[in-house]
Amino acid sequence: MIAASELILNPDGSVYHINLKPGQVANDIIFVGDQNRVEKITKHFDSIEFSTQKREFKTQTGMYKGKRITVMSSGIGPDNIDIVMNELDALVNVDLETRTVKKELTSLNIIRIGTSGSLQADIPCDSIVMSQYGLGLDNMLRSYLIEEISETDMEEAFIAQTNWDMRKGRPYVIAGSKTLEKRLESDKIFKGFTGTAGGFYGPQGRVVRLGIQDPALNNKMDSFNFNGIRMTNLEMETGAIYGLGKLLGHNCLSLNAIIANRATGTFSEDPYKAVDALIEYALDKLAE
Repeated sequence: MIAASELILNPDGSVYHINLKPGQVANDIIFVGDQNRVEKITKHFDSIEFSTQKREFKTQTGMYKGKRITVMSSGIGPDNIDIVMNELDALVNVDLETRTVKKELTSLNIIRIGTSGSLQADIPCDSIVMSQYGLGLDNMLRSYLIEEISETDMEEAFIAQTNWDMRKGRPYVIAGSKTLEKRLESDKIFKGFTGTAGGFYGPQGRVVRLGIQDPALNNKMDSFNFNGIRMTNLEMETGAIYGLGKLLGHNCLSLNAIIANRATGTFSEDPYKAVDALIEYALDKLAE
């Protein structure tokens, strides 16, 4: 039996942070970071059956071209992903009345739709990147037993090629879902290796007033290559989603609209249009 202190429920029986009860989410779930982006997706739905919000966690479930889909905002960063992934799994795989794990487990399909900056000059603004692997630079996932799911050879290569300072913790590499990759791929999409940072400024090499530990890290990541797989972009959620998803038995894949190119110093002339194009692309692929 799972103690009340370990899995916290609200007085109405909903899971604590995400404010959801069993049956209120679909098997196909879209994650967005920004709560305001939820309705930018669900405005395309034919109908909405359920909506709720607590803090930055906003959820809507509805129908799109005959497909039941849930859209949920996760907030920014691996710490929020830790909350959302664990509570979402508990919602479908724990009997909340008896506080016991169900005998038959549910595997969810979780697709992150986000924005990101490209690390490669040939991946332009307004393009879409599909993350075949997530590289976690954040340490959150190291609180779990991840040795059996991590790509150790890729981790070692990244550590060696970037001369990574181990005082910041050991990076981890987790593969995305091959099932969802086949379901969502097309010749319009770039594929690659997505870095997940634990912050927006120093952890991503940005300097405003504070000096950073490795000013050359972004250049090192630009040139990282493992058997032809290169770093494509840098953001704050993918590695954590992939790791917890794989540990919990869910299919996870990340799609990013590229709104900035760090290599060329350019920014999308219309980032909202780029995000809308990604939303429509992902919805149509899920509905097929």
